[in-house]
Amino acid sequence: MPTAPKSITAFHQNHRGAAASGLDWWHQCVAQIERVEPEVRAWEALATEPPTLDPTLSDRPLFGVPVGIKDIIDTRDHPTAWGTGGYLRSSESLVDASLVSLLKQQGALIMGKTVSTEFAYFTPGKTRNPHDTSRTPGGSSSGSAAAVAAGMVPVAFGTQTAGSMIRPASYCGVYGFKPTFNTLSTAGVRGFAPSLDTIGWFARSVEDVSTVFSSLTGADSIRPASSLKGLRLGVFSLPSATTMSTDVQRVLAEAEAMARHAGAEIVPLALGSDIECLVEEQKVVMAYESARTLASEYAAFADQMGPKLVELIEEGRAIGWSRYRDAMRRAAAARQSLSRVLTTQVDGILAASATGEAPLGIDATGDPLYCRAWTLLGVPCLNLPIGQGSQGMPIGVQLITDRWADEKLLAMAGALVAQASAGQPHALEGIAPV
Repeated sequence: MPTAPKSITAFHQNHRGAAASGLDWWHQCVAQIERVEPEVRAWEALATEPPTLDPTLSDRPLFGVPVGIKDIIDTRDHPTAWGTGGYLRSSESLVDASLVSLLKQQGALIMGKTVSTEFAYFTPGKTRNPHDTSRTPGGSSSGSAAAVAAGMVPVAFGTQTAGSMIRPASYCGVYGFKPTFNTLSTAGVRGFAPSLDTIGWFARSVEDVSTVFSSLTGADSIRPASSLKGLRLGVFSLPSATTMSTDVQRVLAEAEAMARHAGAEIVPLALGSDIECLVEEQKVVMAYESARTLASEYAAFADQMGPKLVELIEEGRAIGWSRYRDAMRRAAAARQSLSRVLTTQVDGILAASATGEAPLGIDATGDPLYCRAWTLLGVPCLNLPIGQGSQGMPIGVQLITDRWADEKLLAMAGALVAQASAGQPHALEGIAPV
């Protein structure tokens, strides 16, 4: 069987040249799933047969591209269990989530549903990290990150409420993109904290991340910047007061060096106390909103829910309106403050994606510490799989821009890939499928 294409663009070039059929990538992915799924366990449900291709969609950007869908997203053709392990399950949805409909309209092929943690919180699913199956892939978008890292699909979708895209992308060594909040409709996605929930996706290249963005939003095609010359980047992680691991410090330093190599100016950056406090404010918003969003499920299934989820819901039930309102007001003020920083001081920020390598064990999904504030701020974040830790596991770095500057972020990332990886063959290319 031919080697899987390196990018969506390469696949389309072959398809237009009659060198491949529209289902070639699908069959290659099926073969890889059969090979590695017994160990990785990324899938909750898989298509039982190839889809029927619609030739009228052959000119669409995602035609023939197999994708995975997180198991909190409604699909007509696959069951949904919301990561509950079966105590809540629907054999099919009446309608597809808006995301799934958009993907189908763009010619994408739905490979199946990927494993989620319970209602996209901390209770782990069955998925293992493809690079070391004794370690977590992260969460809550566990299956989607692992499926892309293991080469089972080129693109898979997840959600982020705290760190559920960026952290697993870092742990699994793939690109993980959380766009600006509300870029894609969450209609048909099981809500957790509506002020935070954001649809994102994993891929093995910035090019594919950009192709998906343009396809689903209607944005113009995104070309990588020729260089980062004239652009200013700050290096700053939230919260800044924590002691960062040696591995993460080293990888951030490598990212800074890569940015300089690509022409960027690295400038000192200090964010105010209004932004520094946001890690705790994100926790308040998430607990308060989840307790109310999952009120019905809690009433019916509290005795079957994981203890971490029950603890969060009960914490949220105890938070009063005034505390929640204050957290939301602080977040709104901080967004304006950060926007001024990203207008007058820097064009983007490099920040830690995770606290280190994927932890050993599969009973927890790791700490979303370095993602919480950025999620509350609603800014676009892209995990760059640039490094490895002392145990040989992936460690990524976030590239962040202001809200609604997603295209700028992806163009900047493209320049990093094109120029900063020169002479560093393993940097910014993702890790080869297991």
